[in-house]
Amino acid sequence: MSSDRGPSAGAARGPSTRAGRGSSTGPARGLLFIISAPSGAGKTTLAEQLALQTPPLKLSRSYTSRPARPGEIDGVDYNFVSRERFEAMAAAGEFLEWADVFGNLYGTRAADTNALLEAGCDVVLVIDVQGARKVRQRGLDTTAIFVMPPSFEALEHRLRGRSKDSEAAIQRRLQVAREEVASFVEYDFVVVNDDVSAAVERLRSIVLAERARLRSMRHAAETIVRMFS
Repeated sequence: MSSDRGPSAGAARGPSTRAGRGSSTGPARGLLFIISAPSGAGKTTLAEQLALQTPPLKLSRSYTSRPARPGEIDGVDYNFVSRERFEAMAAAGEFLEWADVFGNLYGTRAADTNALLEAGCDVVLVIDVQGARKVRQRGLDTTAIFVMPPSFEALEHRLRGRSKDSEAAIQRRLQVAREEVASFVEYDFVVVNDDVSAAVERLRSIVLAERARLRSMRHAAETIVRMFS
Protein backbone atom coordinates (compact mmCIF):
# COMPACT_ATOMS: atom_id res chain seq x y z
CA MET A 1 0.00 0.00 0.00
CA SER A 2 1.23 3.48 -0.81
CA SER A 3 0.68 6.94 0.55
CA ASP A 4 -1.42 9.67 -1.05
CA ARG A 5 -0.16 11.50 -4.05
CA GLY A 6 -0.66 15.21 -4.36
CA PRO A 7 -2.07 16.95 -7.43
CA SER A 8 0.51 17.33 -10.16
CA ALA A 9 -0.47 20.42 -12.10
CA GLY A 10 2.49 21.73 -14.13
CA ALA A 11 2.45 25.50 -14.14
CA ALA A 12 5.92 26.93 -13.63
CA ARG A 13 6.45 30.31 -15.21
CA GLY A 14 9.45 31.33 -17.27
CA PRO A 15 11.36 30.43 -20.43
CA SER A 16 11.64 26.88 -21.71
CA THR A 17 15.44 26.76 -21.50
CA ARG A 18 18.03 27.63 -18.91
CA ALA A 19 20.85 30.01 -19.62
CA GLY A 20 23.82 28.00 -20.80
CA ARG A 21 21.95 24.71 -21.14
CA GLY A 22 20.63 25.05 -24.70
CA SER A 23 22.44 24.72 -28.01
CA SER A 24 22.16 26.03 -31.53
CA THR A 25 20.00 23.03 -32.42
CA GLY A 26 17.48 23.51 -29.62
CA PRO A 27 17.09 23.30 -25.85
CA ALA A 28 19.00 20.80 -23.80
CA ARG A 29 16.94 17.95 -22.37
CA GLY A 30 15.54 18.82 -18.96
CA LEU A 31 16.33 17.16 -15.65
CA LEU A 32 13.96 14.71 -13.98
CA PHE A 33 13.30 15.11 -10.25
CA ILE A 34 11.29 12.86 -7.94
CA ILE A 35 9.70 14.04 -4.70
CA SER A 36 8.25 11.39 -2.39
CA ALA A 37 6.87 11.60 1.15
CA PRO A 38 4.35 9.95 3.43
CA SER A 39 0.75 11.09 3.12
CA GLY A 40 0.37 14.37 5.01
CA ALA A 41 4.05 15.36 4.93
CA GLY A 42 3.30 18.31 2.64
CA LYS A 43 5.02 17.19 -0.56
CA THR A 44 2.40 18.69 -2.87
CA THR A 45 2.53 22.14 -1.32
CA LEU A 46 6.32 22.08 -1.40
CA ALA A 47 6.46 20.93 -5.02
CA GLU A 48 3.99 23.57 -6.16
CA GLN A 49 5.96 26.34 -4.46
CA LEU A 50 9.21 24.94 -5.83
CA ALA A 51 7.88 25.01 -9.39
CA LEU A 52 6.67 28.60 -9.03
CA GLN A 53 10.02 29.78 -7.66
CA THR A 54 12.34 27.79 -9.95
CA PRO A 55 11.35 28.06 -13.63
CA PRO A 56 11.49 26.32 -16.03
CA LEU A 57 10.56 23.59 -13.56
CA LYS A 58 7.18 21.96 -14.11
CA LEU A 59 5.08 19.45 -12.20
CA SER A 60 4.03 16.35 -14.06
CA ARG A 61 0.23 16.05 -14.13
CA SER A 62 -0.87 12.59 -13.02
CA TYR A 63 -3.75 10.53 -14.36
CA THR A 64 -6.16 9.16 -11.80
CA SER A 65 -9.22 6.96 -11.72
CA ARG A 66 -10.75 8.71 -8.72
CA PRO A 67 -13.52 11.30 -9.11
CA ALA A 68 -12.58 14.97 -8.94
CA ARG A 69 -13.00 16.58 -5.52
CA PRO A 70 -14.76 19.93 -5.13
CA GLY A 71 -12.64 22.65 -6.70
CA GLU A 72 -10.46 20.29 -8.72
CA ILE A 73 -10.28 20.83 -12.49
CA ASP A 74 -9.67 18.14 -15.08
CA GLY A 75 -6.45 18.84 -16.97
CA VAL A 76 -5.21 21.18 -14.25
CA ASP A 77 -5.09 19.27 -10.98
CA TYR A 78 -5.18 15.81 -12.55
CA ASN A 79 -6.21 14.10 -15.74
CA PHE A 80 -9.36 12.38 -14.50
CA VAL A 81 -10.24 9.19 -16.37
CA SER A 82 -12.47 6.21 -15.72
CA ARG A 83 -10.99 3.15 -14.07
CA GLU A 84 -11.54 1.24 -17.31
CA ARG A 85 -9.63 3.86 -19.33
CA PHE A 86 -6.81 3.90 -16.79
CA GLU A 87 -6.48 0.13 -16.82
CA ALA A 88 -6.42 0.15 -20.63
CA MET A 89 -3.63 2.75 -20.62
CA ALA A 90 -1.67 0.68 -18.10
CA ALA A 91 -2.13 -2.49 -20.19
CA ALA A 92 -0.84 -0.58 -23.24
CA GLY A 93 2.31 0.42 -21.37
CA GLU A 94 1.57 4.13 -21.48
CA PHE A 95 2.60 4.85 -17.91
CA LEU A 96 6.09 5.61 -16.72
CA GLU A 97 4.81 4.36 -13.37
CA TRP A 98 1.45 3.77 -11.79
CA ALA A 99 0.11 2.55 -8.46
CA ASP A 100 -3.01 1.74 -6.50
CA VAL A 101 -3.14 4.36 -3.75
CA PHE A 102 -5.76 3.61 -1.10
CA GLY A 103 -8.07 2.09 -3.70
CA ASN A 104 -7.59 4.70 -6.45
CA LEU A 105 -5.25 4.38 -9.43
CA TYR A 106 -2.65 7.08 -10.12
CA GLY A 107 -0.08 7.14 -12.90
CA THR A 108 2.47 9.23 -14.78
CA ARG A 109 2.12 9.05 -18.56
CA ALA A 110 5.54 8.51 -20.12
CA ALA A 111 4.83 10.53 -23.28
CA ASP A 112 3.77 13.60 -21.28
CA THR A 113 6.91 13.55 -19.16
CA ASN A 114 9.18 13.00 -22.15
CA ALA A 115 7.60 15.89 -24.07
CA LEU A 116 8.35 18.30 -21.22
CA LEU A 117 11.93 17.06 -20.88
CA GLU A 118 12.54 17.30 -24.62
CA ALA A 119 11.25 20.89 -24.56
CA GLY A 120 14.02 21.73 -22.11
CA CYS A 121 11.89 21.87 -18.98
CA ASP A 122 12.97 20.27 -15.74
CA VAL A 123 10.18 18.01 -14.47
CA VAL A 124 9.12 17.05 -10.94
CA LEU A 125 7.25 13.81 -10.35
CA VAL A 126 5.36 13.95 -7.06
CA ILE A 127 4.99 10.22 -6.55
CA ASP A 128 4.99 7.65 -3.77
CA VAL A 129 7.78 5.29 -2.81
CA GLN A 130 6.68 2.42 -5.03
CA GLY A 131 6.26 4.79 -7.99
CA ALA A 132 9.77 6.12 -7.47
CA ARG A 133 11.11 2.58 -7.47
CA LYS A 134 9.42 1.86 -10.79
CA VAL A 135 10.91 4.98 -12.38
CA ARG A 136 14.41 4.04 -11.18
CA GLN A 137 13.94 0.48 -12.43
CA ARG A 138 13.57 1.93 -15.92
CA GLY A 139 17.12 3.21 -15.68
CA LEU A 140 16.19 6.86 -16.06
CA ASP A 141 18.58 9.54 -14.85
CA THR A 142 16.78 11.10 -11.89
CA THR A 143 17.40 13.15 -8.78
CA ALA A 144 15.23 11.69 -6.01
CA ILE A 145 14.26 13.67 -2.90
CA PHE A 146 12.50 12.27 0.15
CA VAL A 147 10.47 14.74 2.24
CA MET A 148 10.11 13.83 5.90
CA PRO A 149 7.80 15.28 8.54
CA PRO A 150 9.65 16.57 11.61
CA SER A 151 8.09 13.85 13.79
CA PHE A 152 5.42 11.18 13.87
CA GLU A 153 3.29 13.42 16.09
CA ALA A 154 3.51 16.28 13.58
CA LEU A 155 2.41 14.00 10.76
CA GLU A 156 -0.53 12.67 12.75
CA HIS A 157 -1.59 16.23 13.59
CA ARG A 158 -1.48 17.22 9.90
CA LEU A 159 -3.50 14.19 8.84
CA ARG A 160 -6.18 14.82 11.44
CA GLY A 161 -6.30 18.52 10.72
CA ARG A 162 -6.65 18.33 6.95
CA SER A 163 -8.88 15.30 6.48
CA LYS A 164 -12.41 14.10 7.07
CA ASP A 165 -11.22 10.51 6.88
CA SER A 166 -12.45 7.96 9.37
CA GLU A 167 -10.25 6.95 12.26
CA ALA A 168 -9.58 3.65 10.52
CA ALA A 169 -8.41 5.45 7.38
CA ILE A 170 -6.14 7.75 9.37
CA GLN A 171 -4.61 4.81 11.17
CA ARG A 172 -4.02 3.08 7.84
CA ARG A 173 -2.21 6.15 6.50
CA LEU A 174 -0.09 6.34 9.63
CA GLN A 175 0.85 2.66 9.33
CA VAL A 176 1.90 3.18 5.71
CA ALA A 177 3.92 6.22 6.82
CA ARG A 178 5.77 4.07 9.36
CA GLU A 179 6.79 1.76 6.51
CA GLU A 180 7.65 4.51 4.02
CA VAL A 181 9.91 6.70 6.17
CA ALA A 182 12.48 3.90 6.29
CA SER A 183 12.76 4.20 2.49
CA PHE A 184 14.65 7.49 2.73
CA VAL A 185 17.91 5.57 2.16
CA GLU A 186 16.82 4.92 -1.44
CA TYR A 187 16.88 8.64 -2.26
CA ASP A 188 19.62 11.10 -3.17
CA PHE A 189 18.49 13.87 -0.82
CA VAL A 190 16.36 14.19 2.32
CA VAL A 191 14.45 17.36 3.23
CA VAL A 192 12.65 17.73 6.56
CA ASN A 193 9.46 19.78 6.21
CA ASP A 194 9.58 21.55 9.56
CA ASP A 195 8.80 24.91 7.95
CA VAL A 196 7.34 25.31 4.46
CA SER A 197 9.44 28.30 3.36
CA ALA A 198 12.66 26.76 4.65
CA ALA A 199 11.85 23.37 3.09
CA VAL A 200 11.10 24.97 -0.30
CA GLU A 201 14.43 26.80 -0.14
CA ARG A 202 16.20 23.50 0.57
CA LEU A 203 14.48 21.90 -2.40
CA ARG A 204 15.36 24.87 -4.57
CA SER A 205 19.02 24.62 -3.60
CA ILE A 206 19.01 20.99 -4.72
CA VAL A 207 17.53 21.87 -8.11
CA LEU A 208 20.01 24.70 -8.67
CA ALA A 209 22.93 22.48 -7.69
CA GLU A 210 21.81 19.75 -10.09
CA ARG A 211 21.55 22.31 -12.88
CA ALA A 212 25.18 23.29 -12.25
CA ARG A 213 26.54 19.72 -12.39
CA LEU A 214 28.98 18.88 -15.17
CA ARG A 215 26.45 16.60 -16.86
CA SER A 216 24.12 19.60 -17.20
CA MET A 217 26.65 22.30 -18.03
CA ARG A 218 29.13 20.40 -20.20
CA HIS A 219 27.85 21.83 -23.50
CA ALA A 220 27.89 25.42 -22.23
CA ALA A 221 31.34 24.99 -20.67
CA GLU A 222 32.80 23.44 -23.83
CA THR A 223 31.38 26.30 -25.88
CA ILE A 224 33.12 28.82 -23.63
CA VAL A 225 36.36 26.83 -23.71
CA ARG A 226 36.38 27.05 -27.52
CA MET A 227 36.24 30.83 -27.24
CA PHE A 228 39.59 30.69 -25.45
CA SER A 229 41.25 28.65 -28.20
